[in-house]
Amino acid sequence: MEHITLLLAIVVVTALVFDFTNGFHDTANAMATTISTGALKPKTAVAMSAVLNLVGAFLSVEVAKTISKGLVNEEGIQPEVILAALVGAILWNLVTWLVGLPSSSSHALMGGLIGATVASIGVSGVNGEVVVTKVLIPAVAAPIVAGIASMLATKLTYKIGARTDEKDTAKGYRAGQIASAGLVSLAHGTNDAQKTMGIITLALVAGGALAPGSNPPVWVIVSAGLAIALGTYLGGWRIIRTMGKGLTDLQPQQGFAAQTSAATTILASSHLGFSLSTTHVVSGGVMGAGLGRKGGVVRWSTATRMFVAWGLTLPAAGLVGAGAEYVARQGDWGVYVVAAFLIASCLGIWLVSRRQVVDHTNVNDVETDAETEPAGVVTTAIAAVTPPPAGSVAAVADEDLKTTIPAPVPTDPAAPPAPAAV
Repeated sequence: MEHITLLLAIVVVTALVFDFTNGFHDTANAMATTISTGALKPKTAVAMSAVLNLVGAFLSVEVAKTISKGLVNEEGIQPEVILAALVGAILWNLVTWLVGLPSSSSHALMGGLIGATVASIGVSGVNGEVVVTKVLIPAVAAPIVAGIASMLATKLTYKIGARTDEKDTAKGYRAGQIASAGLVSLAHGTNDAQKTMGIITLALVAGGALAPGSNPPVWVIVSAGLAIALGTYLGGWRIIRTMGKGLTDLQPQQGFAAQTSAATTILASSHLGFSLSTTHVVSGGVMGAGLGRKGGVVRWSTATRMFVAWGLTLPAAGLVGAGAEYVARQGDWGVYVVAAFLIASCLGIWLVSRRQVVDHTNVNDVETDAETEPAGVVTTAIAAVTPPPAGSVAAVADEDLKTTIPAPVPTDPAAPPAPAAV
């Protein structure tokens, strides 16, 4: 094993903590739709996702190479910079988890790394071309591509199954959804676990424990895979609720289309070495599936908050990373202050989260704003002209109204008039 100093050990442990938060922050990407449609029980779903994330971590190192060799210049980068970058990424992950917003752990890490690098050695330390071609362009294109593919796939599945029994097709699509969710989990492991491998490798190079240009050592791959798998198993229930119920209401056909489209996009990007945000891809797929079903609804108030979080990820994590780097560079005491700040912040966020617990028992409870948000002009118009189905509340109320109005009864003309009803 490489010679690791105390500072490097702190950086490695912090990187694995980030990997752990990445796991429970992104569990929703693979399993939210599967849980919301009832294809799998919540605990079963996260356990399956954890195992496949671990397997996926061993399939490729292309994304790890992008982070460790391409995003920033290795020369001049000190371990303190890596520590600061991780602090920015971890805190952004926890804040967005607390409010239940899906955001990109990939971009949080990259934002923290860019901010800390700029604060340390200047803008010249960042490879702008790599940031644009392998981070920013995929960030914009991926959710659009996944959304369009998912919308078309949803329309196709409903068209194919139009003349078949809905219950029978739902069972088949649930099975397909489980398979596609497993594929997303596997893809997530090949993409997201590698981010931590790349950042640890970069720290080892910066600390002189590895030669520049080295690939991630085996122990780095194993530890990163285990950390993200453990985080995945704990489940990010707040974000699962938003992704599964807060954005739209999904049927098994839609869940299958969304997951399949997302998995294809993620696997293709991992093969090309793009550090793609699985959150962006799956969110785009879910919204596309919502738009693909006739009468489907996307709750745009939730989507808008999510888009704002996406836009703030890079700069917010970057600012925290830059501030943490300024303190950490002051010497050993600065490193200890940054580490203590991170621990205190994590504890504080966890304590706040205990005020309203979201776990596997209530993950499918729809949030208030999702329940009260208007359905939209098209859906409302359709509902207004569609007669209520037999047995519905409206139909029953209508029948009750008919039975409470008695038919007129003939009366004797000589009888006194009946008293007026009050």
